[in-house]
Amino acid sequence: MSSSSFFRPDYCSLTINMDGKKLEYKGEEALKEIERLTSKADKVQLNILKEILTRNVETEYLSKYMKGSREVSDFKQCVPVITYNGIQPYIQRIANGEDSSLITGHPITEMLCSSGTSGREPKITPTIAEDLDRRTFLYNLIMPIINQYVPDLDKGKAMLLYFVKAEMSTPCGLPARTVLTSYYKSNHFKCRGEDPFNNCTSPDQAILCNDSNQSMYCQLLSGLLHRHQVLRLGAVFASAFLRAISFLERNWVSFCNDIRTGKLDPLITDPDCRTSMAKILSLPDPYLADEISSICSLQSWKGIVCQLWPKAKYIEAVVTGSMAQYIPALEYYSDGKLPLVCTMYASSECYFGVNLKPFCDPADVAFTLMPNMGYFEFIPLGGGENGTRVMDIDEDEDEDEDEDVLSDNLVDLVHVKLGCYYELVVTTFAGLCRYRIGDVLQVTGFHNQAPQFKFICRRNVVLSIDTDKTNEEDLHKSITVAKKLLEPFNALLVEYTSYADTSCVPGHYVLYWEIVHHHGSLSPTVDLINNVATPLDDTVLQECCIAVEEELDYIYRRCRSHDKSVGPLEIRVVEPGTFEALMDYFINQGGSINQYKTPRCIKSKKALKLLDSNVKACFFSPRDPHWIP
Repeated sequence: MSSSSFFRPDYCSLTINMDGKKLEYKGEEALKEIERLTSKADKVQLNILKEILTRNVETEYLSKYMKGSREVSDFKQCVPVITYNGIQPYIQRIANGEDSSLITGHPITEMLCSSGTSGREPKITPTIAEDLDRRTFLYNLIMPIINQYVPDLDKGKAMLLYFVKAEMSTPCGLPARTVLTSYYKSNHFKCRGEDPFNNCTSPDQAILCNDSNQSMYCQLLSGLLHRHQVLRLGAVFASAFLRAISFLERNWVSFCNDIRTGKLDPLITDPDCRTSMAKILSLPDPYLADEISSICSLQSWKGIVCQLWPKAKYIEAVVTGSMAQYIPALEYYSDGKLPLVCTMYASSECYFGVNLKPFCDPADVAFTLMPNMGYFEFIPLGGGENGTRVMDIDEDEDEDEDEDVLSDNLVDLVHVKLGCYYELVVTTFAGLCRYRIGDVLQVTGFHNQAPQFKFICRRNVVLSIDTDKTNEEDLHKSITVAKKLLEPFNALLVEYTSYADTSCVPGHYVLYWEIVHHHGSLSPTVDLINNVATPLDDTVLQECCIAVEEELDYIYRRCRSHDKSVGPLEIRVVEPGTFEALMDYFINQGGSINQYKTPRCIKSKKALKLLDSNVKACFFSPRDPHWIP
């Protein structure tokens, strides 16, 4: 995730206990701090772990394993590696009202909710007051890094679209909310000072509005009102930015009417939104309304982002992992003229690192883990570029299974090897000890002593029928190859998900595809707005099925062709708008629009029912994939 817009790189005087020292920096000092921390990453990591043990050794959880010892060697030998199931009973007890000392030496101030789509079940994880300082520390590194590549970002505004989710409470009254909602509702955000590098178009009240549609409307309207001042734009995830473009497509006439009359649409009823927008939308501006109308009325929306915001330098959003599938659409709407910038690597459990080369190709994005954010260890998963990543433990395993990961196998931050794959394990001040984040990373380089990692996939996002195990990365790669077969027929795959259908024997993989048809060919003149269908012959989709299978791994193809333990892959083509409805479903179930990512494997029966109710046609692989013993 990335929320760098709200943190001041030049004025910040941040005081925080980092590796035993008080840290205060401004401007260029942030870059110097990166050099200092990464140059002695081993010592920083050791000090972080010692400090965590000093604070938390008397907790019920650590006492169970360390018997009062503060020795690092005892921690590594005695404390097990766990998934969420290993700590969940303690978290639940705290949520029910027991003391924070079950897991941490500091009061737990709130619980952070996951998006609800990264794993099978939503999770809540503990956080303490100083965690906000740690997150702010990482955010404050972003603009100094970007300023090395793009000058004069203090001469305009940033249109970055962020949203909150209405918070819940635990049984004992602790707030339970997403990590970004936690920040936006904190004094770190609400009491921040003015900063020319982070002069945002969105009013705080619009960001803090719990109604995501009203929030989106006001934020986009604000961005349009400042269209000639916007120097950068984006959202947390690429999917959220594309959802904003879709929203703009449906509502641009209303936006133009608001600007033309100087009055906000009466459908916006949130009082804080109306008050904040009244300060921006104060006078009629028919000239600006005509400008926007003439652009949005164009037959093709190719390059629409650059036309509406002509001074924009780049788009900021997460475009790694499953978000990589949205890169073609982002490039279409920006006409390939705006770099796609992915700034940082973080989760609800812990913030990890930053991208020191933010203007690299999205395929080359690598994050430098900052050694002061927590204590990091790594489970080796295989060798180099062609090594096998062992996807052998699912998210829903019980705690006994967690202990199968031997402590001796874990690798410290500075001892990972170039080209190798690892699963990230973190120990935090808030009470997570040797906790498996579930992300698979590959080491792509080093900055001083600190390794740089490419995000590969979520380890637990897999399809499996028999001995086959297909992870998110391999699924994405196979679909990327197969969808090219649609191009000669003026069709584009815009969204997909999957499901392991075991309702019959043998079971088989099901892919849900949403396809959009266009005029002309898929060339620089493609029209993504006028959705005119070009008939697809059934054999084309059948060939897409087999093309996916041919790109899947050896074990899958053996199961299909030799063992016959997996049936032919199926593609179910769904109606346009189905994946928007799927997103709405998950958000209504408690997910956050800020953190929503289309799940690449569906397990919810209700979500599957929604998808199946919108299926237009089904297609199966016509033959077995190629396999040689």
